Amino acid sequence: MASFLSKENTIANANFNRWLVPPAALAVHLSIGMAYGFSVFWKPLGNALTGVDGKPLVACAAGATNLPEKLAGTAKALFATDCNWTQFDLGWMFTLFFVLLGCSAALWGGWLEREGPRKAGFVSMLLWCGGLLISAYGVYAHQLWLMWLGSGVIGGIGLGLGYISPVSTLIKWFPDRRGMATGMAIMGFGGGAMIGSPLATKLMGYFATSASAGVWQTFVALAAIYFVFMLWGSLSYRVPPTGWKPANWTPPATQNNAMISSKHVHLNNAHKTPQFWLLWLVLCMNVSAGIGIIGAAAPMLQETFGGALIGHADIGFADIKKDEALTKTVAAVGAGFVGLISLFNIFGRFAWATSSDKLGRKRTYYIFFILGAIMYCAATYAAGLKSLALFVGCFCVIASMYGGGFATIPAYLADMFGTQFVGAIHGRLLTAWSTAGILGPVVVNYMHDTRLEAKVPFDQIYAPIFLVLAGMLVVGFIANLLVKPVAEKFYMTDAELEAERQLAHEKSTTANNSNSSGNGTVQSVSNPILVMIAWALVLIPISYGIWSTIQKAWGLFA
Repeated sequence: MASFLSKENTIANANFNRWLVPPAALAVHLSIGMAYGFSVFWKPLGNALTGVDGKPLVACAAGATNLPEKLAGTAKALFATDCNWTQFDLGWMFTLFFVLLGCSAALWGGWLEREGPRKAGFVSMLLWCGGLLISAYGVYAHQLWLMWLGSGVIGGIGLGLGYISPVSTLIKWFPDRRGMATGMAIMGFGGGAMIGSPLATKLMGYFATSASAGVWQTFVALAAIYFVFMLWGSLSYRVPPTGWKPANWTPPATQNNAMISSKHVHLNNAHKTPQFWLLWLVLCMNVSAGIGIIGAAAPMLQETFGGALIGHADIGFADIKKDEALTKTVAAVGAGFVGLISLFNIFGRFAWATSSDKLGRKRTYYIFFILGAIMYCAATYAAGLKSLALFVGCFCVIASMYGGGFATIPAYLADMFGTQFVGAIHGRLLTAWSTAGILGPVVVNYMHDTRLEAKVPFDQIYAPIFLVLAGMLVVGFIANLLVKPVAEKFYMTDAELEAERQLAHEKSTTANNSNSSGNGTVQSVSNPILVMIAWALVLIPISYGIWSTIQKAWGLFA
């Protein structure tokens, strides 16, 4: 098994078709992307324990009114078996997901480059699916600490390895379309919840009984499904031999574009360059400005527009809260808004990253920051005018650029630092995501709660929040403006590069492919039916997720 997973055995031969790699990457990313959809379990888990009268037992943190009391309640909930969990208790799993994702990607990115994507994807599958099984037992035994350990910690490490496993490989297979290649895979991570959430809901409905909400059974079923998909995806990874390039493609002259390097920076030197930290800030600001609002999308829409969402512009959100029927109706519209921005988040990852191949990475991020700041200002204006169409349109654009920032950054790194260590460098840069995952929501939620406590009307709460987020984008714009080509002293010499390639067990085109041409090109001649089957295996579930999301979003227009 160790030999089969080794990097030497993943080097492609002359008959391999590079279009088999993106669906393999999508299979992995669609599986781990369910991390975004874990909130579908919060309500069922919060009512897991019931008394003799059939009503849910009180939460472990019942009566907590401030942060210290909530934390004390969570500490009790970790091991208690006689009280229910709150969303605050369960939400820490979401935090662990993305903190561990960034940390594990940073720690083991270098290992991935040496051992190859197949082994990294296989280990990611074991950790993610194994974490789900541990969480399933945690639900069954009503032990919150097992859920944190299983999905949050072990699964979070699997997320990091799975997320970066195909990045370097795709960039090397598609030197002519770096943005498009990484956009396809990272689109899958954003779309994982779009498929997993409705699937999990159906599974819980199927497994539910009078004594169980069907959550632990759903975890087991998802682990089995994701095991199959991630195993197929990781074992389908192939890396091109050194020197490979697509047939009939000539690399652009680097002297015409100083922002695309033909040399390579060692992983140990990347963080010593100002370019790394500027790009770290670029990603952090782009994500911070989007993630806080996306996480609060449904309540933001409801509080800002109130009864206007259901044709009663004279009714404010404060009045709606008093009527249970109206609350449910408005909540359904809010759910549709969440579904709509999710679609734009997903397709923005592919569309913007693909566009960056023509526009250039730096120019693409200029668009993100300038257009994003304009959209936040326009959203402030739309909220004041109660223009629902303009407001929704602004946040659809913002969501697309939020996703586009994730998908474009790997190609930006490859342009700046070369491709030899791009997967590992990308892994270290993802600590910016972990930071933004804390910074963005804290800023948004803190400003929201303080303005709410100050008795500011619901429809006026978010305007200054939008302006602060626009300010974050201005900071990102300045950081992007300062990005220049990497200094010559940071690049590896030819001898150092060759030594690293030997350590990584790489082979050249001439040594590995007897059918390759003298210029290092290899024709993709594998059976096109195999390519069609591979793409069908990922496009069918993606289509299911899109259809489910559109059905939810329709309530916004209806």
